[in-house]
Formats: sequence, structure tokens, C-alpha cells
Amino acid sequence: MPEEEVETQEGEPRAPASAPAPRAPPTETGPAEEDWATRYKYLLADFENYRRRSERDRESISRQARAAIVRELLPIVETFRAAREAVGSLPPDSPLRKGLDLLDREWTTFMKHEGVEPVAVAGRPFSPTEQEAVGEAPASEEHPDGSIVEVVQQGYRFFGGLLRPAKVIVARASEPLPATSNQEPM
Repeated sequence: MPEEEVETQEGEPRAPASAPAPRAPPTETGPAEEDWATRYKYLLADFENYRRRSERDRESISRQARAAIVRELLPIVETFRAAREAVGSLPPDSPLRKGLDLLDREWTTFMKHEGVEPVAVAGRPFSPTEQEAVGEAPASEEHPDGSIVEVVQQGYRFFGGLLRPAKVIVARASEPLPATSNQEPM
């Protein structure tokens, strides 16, 4: 049975009673829309954290690879420096000495560019976190107790971390012998 339109007192037709009322356009956000907005904010924050973590991981892997390469080059650099010291008795205008001096400057520039720093210097205080004591020498005015007398093998720092500890000889003051009495026990 078709429902008939009913006229109002003003003479305008009115919708039948069983027809659904027209919906008003949504003006306020309901709980479902708020849930999606919250989810979007959390997803955006998670993505930003992921991006930062990925960048840190990428930098860390790159730094570890560079450290491995530098660690492999250290024996070559040290052997070169020993050769340079061996030709130190040559005259300053010797082509061999000039060439080795030039190579030494290049190695020094390379190490500095890579962030490699030496950790031991004779005369400075001994640091057990970066240096390994391999021997002792008597303390003097030049080398007070607890200072480095000689660097046996240089250690290196790489971007704040220790690449290799230094092996050093440390100055130690001679300990006074305990007082002994010449009296015999009674």
C-alpha cells in the first residue's frame, strides 16, 4: 500500500511518517573519526622514530666499516713511520727523505680526516682506560710517578671510541723498603 502524502495546514506536502528523516551533514567528528585521527598521529610518530633509528643504524654501520679499514691500515702506517725514522740521518735535501716526509704528511692528513687520534704521549699521566702498561721505569723530574715514560705501541681513538689501546712504559717511584730492626726477638 502506497503511503500518501499528507498536507500540512500551510498547504505544503509532508513526507510520509514511515520515510526516514533526511540526515544533516556531519559537522562534528564522532568517535570513529577521532579514532582515525589518533591512529594517524601515532603512525606518523612511529614512522618518524623508525626513520631516525634507521639513520642512526646506517651511520653506525658506516663508522664500524671505516674503523675496520683504519684498524687494518695501522700496521702499515706504523711500519712507514719506523722507516721514516730510520732515514732521519739522511741530509734534509735527500730525495728519499723529502718523499717520506711528504708521505708522512699525507698519512697524518688522512688519519685526521678519518677522526683518528693518538691516545698516548710521553710525559702525560697514565690512563688505564686507553693505555696498557707493559713495563715500569724509575720516576724522575722529567717523568713523575704515574706518567708515561715511553710509548711502545701507539693506541688510537676513533670518533670518541677506542680503536686500539696504547702500550706504554709507566714511571714508578721506588718504594721505600720497610724498616727492619736489628734486634733479636727475646
